[in-house]
This record gives sequence, C-alpha cells and structure tokens, in this order.
Amino acid sequence: MKMVHVWSAAALLLASSAPAVAQELPEEPPPSVPDSLEANPYVARAPFGPGEHLVYNVKVGIFGVGEGHMSVYPMDTVRGNETYRAVMGIEGSLMGLGVDDLYATWFDLYTLQSWRFIRDVKQVSYESFRHYEFFPQRGTWERQDNDEFGDLGSQLPLDDIAFVYYIRTLPLEVGDTYTLDRYFKDEGNPVVIHVLRKDQRETDAGTFNTVVVKPLIRTDGLFGEGGDAELHFTDDDRRLLVYMKSNIPNFPGSLTLHLKSIQEGVPLHPESRARMVEVWDNGPREAAGGSR
Repeated sequence: MKMVHVWSAAALLLASSAPAVAQELPEEPPPSVPDSLEANPYVARAPFGPGEHLVYNVKVGIFGVGEGHMSVYPMDTVRGNETYRAVMGIEGSLMGLGVDDLYATWFDLYTLQSWRFIRDVKQVSYESFRHYEFFPQRGTWERQDNDEFGDLGSQLPLDDIAFVYYIRTLPLEVGDTYTLDRYFKDEGNPVVIHVLRKDQRETDAGTFNTVVVKPLIRTDGLFGEGGDAELHFTDDDRRLLVYMKSNIPNFPGSLTLHLKSIQEGVPLHPESRARMVEVWDNGPREAAGGSR
C-alpha cells in the first residue's frame, strides 16, 4: 500500500479580526456560469468551479426521504482572501423523523484552505449550529455563535466540506492511503483517507464508473469515526460525488445520497478547464451523466 503524507506549509498572510456578523446562506441553486468566465493560471488546479450544482436523492435505509445538493456559488472573499463558496444541503423526513442539514465552506482559490465554515445540523433528536472563522496567522479558530476558540490543527486548515473538494484534486489510485494533517481542529488530525476500490453506481443521473474513498476524521462531524462514511467519485477528470453514505447518530440506518442531476461548473485554472472541455465535448453540458 502506498502511503502519502501531506503536511502543513508555512503560515499565510492576512488574518485580521473576524466581523461578528450573521452569514446568510444561499437557498437558490447557483447560476450556470458562462464559458467566458476569465481563467486564472495562479489558482489551484481543481476539476470544479463556480456554477457546479449536483442534486441528490436522499435515503435513510431503503426509504427515499428527500433531496440534497452540493453547490459551488460565485466567488466570494473572506477578510480580503479570494474564496470558493460551497454549500452542501440535505433535507428530508421519514415517519416524522427529520434531517435538515446545511454545511457551508469558504475555501481559498489558491491554497484550497478554509477561511470560514458554517454547520447547521438538525438530525432526528440532535440539533447544532456552529459558525467558525479561521485565522492561520494567529494559529487560532473562533466560533462566532459563542465565545469558544482554540488552536488550529494546521496553518492550511480544512473543514469537513472543504475536505470533500480537496479530495477531488488528489490522484485517488486504488490502494493509496492519504494521511493529512489539515483538519482545523488538532484533535481531528490526522485525517486518513483510504482509496478502497473501483465500483459502478447506477443513479437517476446515469450509470457511473466510480472510485470509492473512505475518509476518517477523529471528530463527531459528517465524516467522524462513528459515521463509517464512504464517498464514490466519478472515475474521470471531473471527480463528481456520485454517492455518499454516512451513519446517523442515534438512529438505526445510514443516510445515503444518490446523484440525481448535474449542472457542470466552470473550472478557473486554464489546464483544469481544458480537461473539462474534453469531457463536455463527449456529452451534454447540463447532463444526465453516464459511463465514461
């Protein structure tokens, strides 16, 4: 088995006090971004970009309970740092037992590190709202919804959702294990990502060849130790999340997401965009997907 270690780099500049303002999270899907969006050779290579909107059927056990999405909105800034703004939402109910989760991340265009993370979780008998701001220069994180703060686990921190996008930039060869000291809370490190196998998933968006990844973060979050999560990404340059499984605390059965529809985003790095254009040329732009 190949072991890949990714360690923290030097501290970044620009970290001032966070404004104690409430963040309004978007409720509408991101607009489709035109191909004329200017490319930037200095941003990190990534297969995603503004306008990407993946919609999922949500199941608890064998029961269809609602809908979810993962969306990349137009770029934003956090304390002068240019960021992607991505949101993951899951909503559904079964026999009066509801799941209504919203996760939002603001992560850097150039380093892919997180600057802000909001987690608003309502699952069966559990509710939690947390708004984090990250200050790498000071080496601290702060919660804006209370007075909690702590030491960052990395000078290039990642939150739960930014990790999903970061994983999409990795080679993901079967048998690889990535050990990443990048989680924003030190007690969550190291994050271990096992690339388990290749598979095929049939969904409403089409049938996809996938590579299966098992992430493990030592916290109680979406990919915590008790969640036994699996992520299935397309086995192509897009690395779209086709299927996700995670256990629900205090509830028998797993929460699963099954890809329903795709709106492609426009990558910002010119090389990444060129690779995506090759994919788009082989199929519809707002697609039902399909095996590649």
